[in-house]
Amino acid sequence: MKLSIGPGALVAAGFIGPGTVTACTLAGADFGYALIWALVFATLATIILQEMAARLGIVSGKGLAAAMMAPENGPIVKWSIILLGVSALAVGNSAYEAGNLAGGALGLEALFHSTGVSHRLIVLALSTTAAGFLLFGHYKHIEKFLIGLVLMMSIAFAGSVLLTRPDLSGWISGLKPVIPDGGLLTAIALIGTTIVPYNLFLHASTVRDKWPNGSAEALRAARTDTAISIGLGGFVSILILSTAAASLFGSGIAVSSAADMAISIEPTYGPLAKYLVGIGLFGAGLSSSITAPLATAYALSEIGGFQRTGRLFRGIALGVLAIGTLIALLGVQPVKVILFAQIANGLILPVIAAFLLIAMNRKRLLGSHVNSWLANMLGIGVVAITFGLGLRLILRALNVWA
Repeated sequence: MKLSIGPGALVAAGFIGPGTVTACTLAGADFGYALIWALVFATLATIILQEMAARLGIVSGKGLAAAMMAPENGPIVKWSIILLGVSALAVGNSAYEAGNLAGGALGLEALFHSTGVSHRLIVLALSTTAAGFLLFGHYKHIEKFLIGLVLMMSIAFAGSVLLTRPDLSGWISGLKPVIPDGGLLTAIALIGTTIVPYNLFLHASTVRDKWPNGSAEALRAARTDTAISIGLGGFVSILILSTAAASLFGSGIAVSSAADMAISIEPTYGPLAKYLVGIGLFGAGLSSSITAPLATAYALSEIGGFQRTGRLFRGIALGVLAIGTLIALLGVQPVKVILFAQIANGLILPVIAAFLLIAMNRKRLLGSHVNSWLANMLGIGVVAITFGLGLRLILRALNVWA
């Protein structure tokens, strides 16, 4: 079977955004290697859920939003999904888009902070680039471009780890699932920034463009693509956390973003370290600024029942980009917006994943390709763990759980 990397790379490009870079940087700077286990769990959980979304799209010919709105779910569920789609996707992804553009701009500023180029001008340049791909790009062109960005980020952050030389024993100890004092919010943010609900909608839709025939070979190719692409994305996240842990943990240096990390590690590790982190952050911002609007357009087109091409589809994508650009230009602090969005993602994830599990057990949709008992047990495990972490966060906020 010929190896075909595609929609999985779009998913990886979607979750390795400035939110991931920021959350991983703060996790490493504040807690060292202690939360690596959260990224390992999140990566495996993402592969499990995204494989289901890809199988749903290939076999049924429907996206996740369309499957969730099936008549047997009833009107209450249908309208809840519409509300969820508009609020969590359209509104939420617009906020994400602001963080994507601002984060990408921070990466360029870390590279060229002495040139005095305006932050707003860089944001506009990034927004224009993303708009060009959304307006004129075909799926295959966007796919190849995002694959290139993911590979660029992988090389950049791998290089930064080699320079900072992380502690191997600390790395191994971080595989033990323990939440350090004050680390619950960060753990949920790491999970929420990796298992991104909008990627489930994006994946179920884009696999139909890549493999429209729904054959057994297409399913195998999609499964391989998912495992390789998302596994690589999760490894990049671990590299970012490791760089921050090796260079910043216990140093007393305050950081609020990966751009701060890029600048702060230059005196110790040389200018190359700054350039590697800056390039990685720029690639993360640009890739996610394309995938977030695309995911919104795919999901809302299914909810609204209109075609996944044409003016309305592109209009939704460009609308998300425009709102995000405006928020970024207004100067809202991107780090706080991004971290809040990651936590919100972690809380809403169990709901979307539960709907996906229900759809994956409907023979009317999938025939013989419904979930096996093992797939169901793994999916239920992911939902239970993410739900438990979110519930603990809520109970702690209400002073019910210490």
